Amino acid sequence: MKNRIIAVAALAALCSFGAYAQEASAPQFKWYGFIRNYFTYDTHESTAGTEDLYYWMPKDNDEKGTSNFTALTSRLGLDVTGYEVNGYKVGAKIETDFYSKSGTTAILRLRQAYVTMAKDGRTWKVGQAWHPMAADMPDIFSLETGAPFGPFSRTPLVSFDTKASDASSFTLAAIWQMQYTSTGPAGAVADYMKYGGIPELYFGWNYKSGSFLSRIGADYISIKPYKDNAGRTSNLSFYMYDQYTGKNWNVKNKITYASDGSHMNLIGRYGICGTTDGAYDFASTRNVSDWFTLQYKAGALRPALFLGYIKMFGAKEDIVGDAFFKNSAEKINQMYRIQPEVVYNLGKVAFGLEYMLTAVQYGKHASNLVVADNLHWVKNNRIQMMVKYTF
Repeated sequence: MKNRIIAVAALAALCSFGAYAQEASAPQFKWYGFIRNYFTYDTHESTAGTEDLYYWMPKDNDEKGTSNFTALTSRLGLDVTGYEVNGYKVGAKIETDFYSKSGTTAILRLRQAYVTMAKDGRTWKVGQAWHPMAADMPDIFSLETGAPFGPFSRTPLVSFDTKASDASSFTLAAIWQMQYTSTGPAGAVADYMKYGGIPELYFGWNYKSGSFLSRIGADYISIKPYKDNAGRTSNLSFYMYDQYTGKNWNVKNKITYASDGSHMNLIGRYGICGTTDGAYDFASTRNVSDWFTLQYKAGALRPALFLGYIKMFGAKEDIVGDAFFKNSAEKINQMYRIQPEVVYNLGKVAFGLEYMLTAVQYGKHASNLVVADNLHWVKNNRIQMMVKYTF
């Protein structure tokens, strides 16, 4: 009898402690995710990843059509909210999905894993998250979501956001590399930043008033391609993003100027242009990319249009040694994409149909990597269908 009384008292105390903890801002957990299936058909063999779902561009002089079907990109995540300590609102996110490089095996990978702390208009974010230049995405359902017409990267970072007024704020970030990396003599690996010794740096200004959102930002990266050589390649990129949300429609536009930019899945290259006191000098290609989306909400229907354009400008100096590029064709002058789509939402189930025309102007590059000779267009027509259940 005595043991029963003690057990009941202990249970009551535990319940009371749990109720107190709840009142004292215990964390709240919310699971989310989706099962997503894609079917794709291309009229021209193309450069693409993740079972050809992450689409880049048609290859030069290759006429083979391809098709594919997979549920590879299904996703699961957990949001943690509601916890407060010493006046700080603390949150967290962890998110995973499946990925494939080999084309035969699906691998569970880390997408995001970060902690946030907010107080008095200041917010810290620490962990794996979207790169600040890539966080604003177009309204389309294809996996690449606008790349390579805009930055695309999730990466380890420490960012700080502080309010300047009710409508504006500034963002500072130090960024490292994991999945999306710079390229160089050993391929696409994170070692070039590791041996370079300093993180990528970002500074941005954000403005939001009513239905209008605008951002401008600058990104600086300096890496060391050769471990045993002191030479560094340093590049500065800029972007501007605008968004207007109406009652039934949404308009977005992002323009990016990048020097190289391949670590953010933009089209870029760099190479050795000389030496100074035994250290390699490097020069990078420059490009301007722009994308625009318009989405309309008509009940359960979500028609949308994506337009994208890229222009390459070559390097400021002639390349006299090795040159490096990643996930992009070597000899591009310009490219564009026209992509209408429609999504039908049946509760938590969504059906999507999309047409994508991607055209690339290939040619022969000069010593400064400017492509101006033997120009010719190569086009691909892609039909993509999606079935998605969100939970």
